[in-house]
Amino acid sequence: MTAKHYFRTEARRLMAAAVQGLTVEEGARDLAIRPGTGHHARIPPWVQSGALLVFEALVGAQVLLTKPQHQELEEVASGPGRQVGAEESSRQTLAQQLLPRKRSDVTTTTDWLAPILWEGTFSTQALEKFYRKRNLTVGLAVFARGRFADEYLELFLQSANKYFMPGHRVVFYIMTNNYVKRPSMELRPLCTFQLLLMEEEQWWSDIDLIRMKVLGEHIVAHILEEADFLFSMTADLIFQDDFGVETLGTSVAQLHAWWYFRNTRNYPYERRPQSSAYIPFGQGDFFYSGSIIGGTPQRVLDFIRDYMEGVIHDLKIGLNSTFERHLNKFFFLHKPTKLLSPEYGWDPTFNAPPQVHYVKVALHPERS
Repeated sequence: MTAKHYFRTEARRLMAAAVQGLTVEEGARDLAIRPGTGHHARIPPWVQSGALLVFEALVGAQVLLTKPQHQELEEVASGPGRQVGAEESSRQTLAQQLLPRKRSDVTTTTDWLAPILWEGTFSTQALEKFYRKRNLTVGLAVFARGRFADEYLELFLQSANKYFMPGHRVVFYIMTNNYVKRPSMELRPLCTFQLLLMEEEQWWSDIDLIRMKVLGEHIVAHILEEADFLFSMTADLIFQDDFGVETLGTSVAQLHAWWYFRNTRNYPYERRPQSSAYIPFGQGDFFYSGSIIGGTPQRVLDFIRDYMEGVIHDLKIGLNSTFERHLNKFFFLHKPTKLLSPEYGWDPTFNAPPQVHYVKVALHPERS
C-alpha cells in the first residue's frame, strides 16, 4: 500500500480520532500505526512525517480542537453527497479553503504531501478567519552581534514590525550582547520584544553554533511557555510583504533561493560519510536555507539538539561541516510539514524568474 493511499483511507478514521481531542502530534502518531495487525506495527519515519502533514491539513492548525471544530470535521468527513444546510455548507467551504491550492507553473506539494507555499496557493482570508479566533502568540528570534547588529538589526526589526504576522500577537526575541542599543522604534499593537543578553565569554568563533545554543537555552527556559509557534531568522533579512499565518506549521523549512532552480544532483550536501551531516549522492529532496527555520518551539528545539549533537560528533573526529548542511540532514531525516518557496527568502542579486510573483522576504542587498 502506498503512503498516499494509506493516508487517504485513514483520513476519516483520523477525523474521528480528532473528535476525542487529540493534538496534532498525537493524531499523527495514531495515523502512523497500521491498524488491524494485532500489534502496533510502525511505518517508516518519512511516512510518519506525511501522517503529521495530513493531520495538520485536516484540522487546519496545530492546536487542540474545540467542540464546534470537532463537529466541523465530522461534517466535512461525511462526504459531498450529503444534503447540508447553509451553516454546514459554510463550514465545509472553510475546511476546503484551508487546504493548499495548486499552481501549474510550480510544485506545490512534496512527495510526502507537505505544502510548498507560493503566492496564489493559499487563501489569506480563510486562514485569517481560522487563526484569528485562536489567540496565538508567534515568536521571532533574531541573533545580532557586532557588525550585524549595527548594519542590519534596525532594518530587520522595522520591516518585521510591519510585515511579520500582522494583526497577531508577536514576541521579538533579540539575542545579542551588551553593546547593542535597544530598538528605538515604536512597536505595533500586540507586539513586544525581549532583549536576551549574553555574556562576552559566550562569543565563540562559530556564530551559527552559538546562536542555536543560546536559542535552545531560552526555548527551554521560557519560550516553550510563551509562544505557540517560533521562527528563527538571521538579521540580514528584510521583510517586503506580509509574512502571515499561512507560514505556520509544526516544522517549517525555507527553500534556498539559488539552489531551488538548480539540478538536484549538484546540491551542496555534506558528502563525507564520516560526518553526521552526510547525505549520499542520489538522495535528498531539496536544499534548504539556514536563514529561516520555524515550527512549534518544541520542533525547533528538536532541531537544535540534533544539530548540537552532530557538531560535537564531527568535532571529535576532526570534521567541521556547515550549519546549512546539518540543517539539510535534519530535514532529510525529519521531513518538514510546510515549505516556504523562494519568495520567502529571495536574493535580490538574482533576476526573479516568472515563478516568483511576490518577494515576501529578501536578503539585505549588502549581504547578497
